Amino acid sequence: MAGSMNKREKRYVAVEVRFEEDGRLRPLAILFGPEQIYKIDKIKDVSRRAAEVGGVGDRYLCVIDGQESKLWFEKGRWFVEAKV
Repeated sequence: MAGSMNKREKRYVAVEVRFEEDGRLRPLAILFGPEQIYKIDKIKDVSRRAAEVGGVGDRYLCVIDGQESKLWFEKGRWFVEAKV
């Protein structure tokens, strides 16, 4: 059963985003609903990658409350690898 505890799924989310002067996207917060808003403190890396939950997109390695979290931008939509 230990493997199922780490199971993740693709979950599309709303993201507060700023467009930088050079055209880059800068995600500011992830919104899971009106009560669940997670402010992104820092973007450590942006690179094109394949997600473990399927799909290929730009992976933003974010820091939220001191924890690393992955946020993906694929075909105009944002998603996270959410725990099941």
